[in-house]
Amino acid sequence: MTEARRRIGRAAEDLVASRLRGDRWEILERNARTRYGELDIVALDGRTLVFVEVKAGRAGSRFGPERPILSIGPRKQRQVRRLAVAWMAARRGSLPRFAEIRFDAVGVVFGMNQVEVEHIRSAF
Repeated sequence: MTEARRRIGRAAEDLVASRLRGDRWEILERNARTRYGELDIVALDGRTLVFVEVKAGRAGSRFGPERPILSIGPRKQRQVRRLAVAWMAARRGSLPRFAEIRFDAVGVVFGMNQVEVEHIRSAF
């Protein structure tokens, strides 16, 4: 991954985390490492434990889909689920109290003068 793409991804994750905090979500962990890879954001939305996958892109880019969220296909969804199980297993004794689990997807498009955010709750 190029440094420019890494910066765009980091900026998107920062933006999404900030918006979630503004909506009164509790961010439990960002860039949570497991033996299988990394979860972008783990948060509590009330009593719901949410694993948030963030995808970013630039408006008018020739690379990737016009809507970055579309790149979260079945393979990536399986990977995020496996990462979530590993994350919970590693924190078995210290997990926060939650009533349910949800997987959200967020796509961020950086344009010249605007930023578009598409948040799909219970995306997969």
